[in-house]
Amino acid sequence: IDRNISLRRMVVQGSDPKGVVLLLHGFPETLHAWRGVTDELVGEYEVHAFDWPGFGLSSRPSAATFGYSPHDYARVLRQYIGKAGIDRSRLTIYATDIAALPALLAALDEPDIARTNIVGDFAPFDRPHFMQERLQALKSPETGEQVRAQLNATRDEIIENAWRRGFKPEEQFEISAAFKADMTTAWNHGNLTTADAFARYYAQFTRDQNYFEANLGKLKTTVKIIWGERDIYIDKAMGVEFAARTDSKISILPGIGHYPHLQDPRQTAADIRSAHTVADSTQGIRW
Repeated sequence: IDRNISLRRMVVQGSDPKGVVLLLHGFPETLHAWRGVTDELVGEYEVHAFDWPGFGLSSRPSAATFGYSPHDYARVLRQYIGKAGIDRSRLTIYATDIAALPALLAALDEPDIARTNIVGDFAPFDRPHFMQERLQALKSPETGEQVRAQLNATRDEIIENAWRRGFKPEEQFEISAAFKADMTTAWNHGNLTTADAFARYYAQFTRDQNYFEANLGKLKTTVKIIWGERDIYIDKAMGVEFAARTDSKISILPGIGHYPHLQDPRQTAADIRSAHTVADSTQGIRW
């Protein structure tokens, strides 16, 4: 990306793809989170995914050179699309959790960043009461450092159970051993842990939320919103408000939690296909 940042990425190319899909992960994930979705889309689309700085095996630059804020991640996203030579007129971005606000900030700066942005299970506005208590605490300078330390101290429990919370034992779903191993190995990659990067992101989150809300009228990129009905981390009411204020369509997924792409990758792939089809019908095929 630049002299301070290199990204680990995955690219799956089809022989005659309908378009390009860029999958952007959240916390505590790596690009391995998209294996199930990629398996569903292979052959239909050219699929890209990468680890954010501070996550997976991507670079972990010092705070002196990189801020880990949503705005900083938005810059990385724009640079990746350019470096990868992606045709924006063919691009659908699917961004979840911490990835969603950077995708939308990038769209504010460059309305043609993609044909369609699919976002969900995130906090576009500063509404702490819609967020899990620990996420609220990360937004505060008085409590953020304590939460960061707790996250690092409970790494193994997070990697094992972040996806399970809010579900009864009989409702649980598994993630692959390879994905767990990748997150475990990557957590302490470099001089910054995954939790450290997450805490730095949240330390500047309110500022960037407020910027986004103040500039909401400038958002011109087509947005589709996907939300897990049973998301315990960020209440679906946040998605409903965002949809109403941007006149966007929202799909509330019954029985699904904060990680739709892990819980039901087939549904996520269907949502991507649907958004692509709608974009064709409203914009015309431009390639």
